[in-house]
Amino acid sequence: MIGPLILNALFSLSFILGKFLLLYGAPIFITAFRMLLAGVIILVFQYFREPKSFIISPKMIWPLCILSIFNVYATNVFEYWGLQYLTSSKACFLYNFSPFVAALFSYFMFQERMTFLKILSLVIGFVGFLPLLLTESKAEEIVGGVSFLSWPELALLTAAVATVYGWIGMKQLVQMNYSPLTANGISMFAGGILSLLTSFVFESWNPVPVSDWSEFIVWTIPLTIVSNFICYNLYGYLLKKYSATLMIFIGFSSPFFTAFFGWLWLNETVSWPFFLSAAIVFSALYLYYYEEIKLGYMEKIEDIE
Repeated sequence: MIGPLILNALFSLSFILGKFLLLYGAPIFITAFRMLLAGVIILVFQYFREPKSFIISPKMIWPLCILSIFNVYATNVFEYWGLQYLTSSKACFLYNFSPFVAALFSYFMFQERMTFLKILSLVIGFVGFLPLLLTESKAEEIVGGVSFLSWPELALLTAAVATVYGWIGMKQLVQMNYSPLTANGISMFAGGILSLLTSFVFESWNPVPVSDWSEFIVWTIPLTIVSNFICYNLYGYLLKKYSATLMIFIGFSSPFFTAFFGWLWLNETVSWPFFLSAAIVFSALYLYYYEEIKLGYMEKIEDIE
């Protein structure tokens, strides 16, 4: 259990590093620079380590596109745009909407069995996000939104949906026995190019959207190491040791790590709606994965019989 907790602590740390980095660079450019840097390093490493992994069959192109567009480009662009207006803990909490998205994707796309208890837990989970979504900071009020949702909140929820859909591409590539590391390198590089083009269009280049290059590099390096190199690869390693169900369940510790780090280093305060939403959503997750584990156990019994 120590490994998954360390992973989530590091994942939480990436939100804090991202907040510092946003002080010196525009959000879309940050994504472009970081992804291009990580993608080039990974691809160079893989070229000398496993050159055969660069052979791509036609059936691998679409999963790579899904991984690049959704898991890298859309996820990070929306995440970092929203992060500049939200506290780190709220941003991380909204990003953890992904388990509920994954459950819906599994039902509609993979025909996974959906019981009454699973449906109930999804409803409770959606309701659990409301206390936090109904509270807005001054920055969110200035930006505006739709109904009770601010644009930054919608951006983080979009990032949560995009990352789940993006991992479908990785799942397909792994099933084809394609190297996950090479897939990450290609998707990061491609997503970085898309982010750079988007930055050209939507952000001010005078000459580049960075206010202080020395500080920008100082915060980009640890963020890239923690997020792109450690978290991506550590998650894959831990999936071999722990079930995906347990990994997602423990992943809900991330907002609490982020809240602590945000209080410690950013002087962010955590309001009571955060804890109320956390309690409700945690209960929903527990119900869902309790039912999933029970169904898995029953299937094993049926197989034995």
